[in-house]
Amino acid sequence: MEKTSIKVEGMMCMHCVAHVRKAVESVVGEGKANVDLESKTVTVEGACDKAKLIAAIKEAGYEAE
Repeated sequence: MEKTSIKVEGMMCMHCVAHVRKAVESVVGEGKANVDLESKTVTVEGACDKAKLIAAIKEAGYEAE
């Protein structure tokens, strides 16, 4: 299964994690995104458009690459 990882800057707490997860799930649907505060990454399982994910994260107020 394809996995996409995105580095996210600006997450500092579990509230941030929930906000990023909500943004990512708006693009890919529930249950496919893992947001890790410690490593500051989002990992999405399955085929997805990385540019759309990054745009959603940035729209939520975080830096992504």
